[in-house]
Amino acid sequence: MSNDFVAWCRELLSPLGTVRSRRMFGGHGFYVDDLFLALIFDERLYLKVDDETRASFEAQGCTPFTYSVRDGGQHSLSYFTAPDDAMDSPTQMLPWARLAFASALRARASKPPARKRAPAATPSPASARKRAKG
Repeated sequence: MSNDFVAWCRELLSPLGTVRSRRMFGGHGFYVDDLFLALIFDERLYLKVDDETRASFEAQGCTPFTYSVRDGGQHSLSYFTAPDDAMDSPTQMLPWARLAFASALRARASKPPARKRAPAATPSPASARKRAKG
């Protein structure tokens, strides 16, 4: 995957706020305000959709992100390709990026709160001395 394409997609999404990306599963994932809202796979940008936004993407001829599963079938995720004309500039991408951001917000709101982890145990002074000697 080209670093130039990743940088261009970050720029396209930048009107939403600070965009960070990271490699994942042979592609890249994009976050704004710690919300996962887009991914790149096979040099295509996919934006987060949900029941409220899917029809807008379908009306533009966008296609869902799918991948093959072990049994030979196809599985799809809640991501659709960005409209072709939206790939031309951040201004043209903005309405689509806003839809993806709204979908990501709704997805986060629908999840139960994460359980808090117990703090890590602090070693006792005696065990620390033992390790130092050992």
